[in-house]
This record gives sequence, structure tokens and C-alpha cells, in this order.
Amino acid sequence: MKKILLPTDFSDNSWSAIVYALKLFQDEYCTFYILNSTAFKASAMSNLSNTLLRKMKDNALVELLEIRDQIISSDANANHEFHTVLSTHPLTEAIDTEVRQSEIDLVVMGTKGATGAKEIFMGSNTVKVIKKMKHCPVLLVPDEYDFVIPRQIAFPTDFKVEYSDKQLKPLVDMADLHDSKIRILHINEEEALSQEQDYNYTNLKDKLSNFSSTFHWMPDYSSKEVEIKEFVKDLEIDMLAMVNNKHNCLERIIREPVIKKIGFRPLIPFLVMPEQID
Repeated sequence: MKKILLPTDFSDNSWSAIVYALKLFQDEYCTFYILNSTAFKASAMSNLSNTLLRKMKDNALVELLEIRDQIISSDANANHEFHTVLSTHPLTEAIDTEVRQSEIDLVVMGTKGATGAKEIFMGSNTVKVIKKMKHCPVLLVPDEYDFVIPRQIAFPTDFKVEYSDKQLKPLVDMADLHDSKIRILHINEEEALSQEQDYNYTNLKDKLSNFSSTFHWMPDYSSKEVEIKEFVKDLEIDMLAMVNNKHNCLERIIREPVIKKIGFRPLIPFLVMPEQID
């Protein structure tokens, strides 16, 4: 049975991510953990008394139970179980702790915070979670995204890394869910692949041989972010997947201090796979 963690700040954005997760795993036996952190609310206010802190925690628990009941009434799926998790730790720490304690398989969350700033690629909390999650994949769901079965999943790679079966497992598991096609994208930064790249290309081809997968080569005519977005649009991709390893464009995006300068705003769900998986 899969274990899915659903962080929520009770915003419409987090609700959209929850609905997406429920529909994505509609036919799977899953245990969903609905998590809320009260740490942000508490840190935003100074000089809170213990009485007020307890009141905030009690109110958050009531909201958490209400959203659980709302999910159960809207989902009505015998394959799904739901648990609530209320944490007083900062969000990233709360998620990391729950991932380890409950052996979570996947974190599903929205791409921006409750502030709803349209010009920002994703909320600062989301970036922190991606950086923190070293051993668990994270699926980011755009705000107000209407569920579409992910028939096609794009997987950009520069062939500079030899992917292990464990690293690719979140990708192939996702493809297995709805018999999705995996579209591997390589942007030609070089005239020809190096010996190492050629080996990694062959290795990846072998590892995905049991899946419906195709390789696509694009000329290096713009930034990788722009080319990936164009690839997603042209091939009508339903989900983007990348391994969060060093020196690739994803690592550069989440390292950028002013994220809105990047111009990388995925309009489809984005599966971020860790470099190392336990």
C-alpha cells in the first residue's frame, strides 16, 4: 500500500494538490497523511502567550479534521485511508520527520504558498521542501490545475549521470499508474555525445526498455527552461519529471535567490525525484 503525504495550509492551492493526488491514485490502495504545520503562524506573531499558542494549535486541529472529513466525503474510495498529522515544527522539518517516521513514498503539494503571488514560480516553502527531500520524491501540482490523466511524462536529461533503478523508480511507478508514455528529452549542447554520455544513454534505454518510451533530441537554441517548456507544449506533455542532482537546470532553479527571474513556471504537475533514495 502506497503512503502519500499531503501537506496543507488550508489554502485553495493545497486543496487543488490534494484533489489531484486523490484522482491520480484513484485505483490504488493508499494511505494518505494530511499534514499541517502551525509553526509558520506562530512565528509570524511575536510575544504569544502559551494560552494563545494552545488555542492556535486547537484551531488548526479542528481545521485539519474538517479537511479530512471533506476529503473522505468527496473521495468515497474504499481503497483510500486517511490520517491527520499536526506538527509544531517548521513545515520542511515537519514533512521530513513524517516522511521518515511513516516511510512515505511520495509527497504531493501545491507550487505556491497561501499568499498566491502569481509572479513567483513556486512558494519559498516549496523550494525549501525540494531542497530538504533527499530520499523521497515530491510531486508539485500547479495552482487550480484540473486533473488530467498523465498519459505522457517528459524526462529531460543531459546523459551525464548514470541513473540507478532506485533513482528511476518514482518515474516508472508513475508511468505504471496509467500506462503513461515516457518522453526522454535531450538538449544537444554538444556536437556528439561523449563516451560517458553514450554509455549513460544506452543504460537508460535498457532500464526503460519494458516501458513505452521514446528519445527526443532538441538543438541548443535557447535556455533549457524555455526549451523544456516548448517541448511540454509541443508534445502535449501531462507531467514533467526530473532528478534533483547537482549541476542540472532544476538545481539551478531552486538555488536562484530571486526565483521569479528564472521564468520557469511549470503549468503541469512536476515530479522531483531525489538523487538518492533509501
